Amino acid sequence: MSDAASNLVLEPLRAIRGDLADLKGDMLEVKERLGLIEGQYASLSRRVDRVGGDVELIKRRLNLVEA
Repeated sequence: MSDAASNLVLEPLRAIRGDLADLKGDMLEVKERLGLIEGQYASLSRRVDRVGGDVELIKRRLNLVEA
């Protein structure tokens, strides 16, 4: 295979390899950010559950619901 023909194949492959490397980096960043969002959601969910429990306790103390 001549150098010209070889370059016709190798150059696009090198470009694809570079693009894949960029995508890998982007995916790592997306996964890290998603992990942070999941952690924040879990924290917020726990807080909402606690507030719900507090509201139920207040309702019982004010005799707004049957115990």
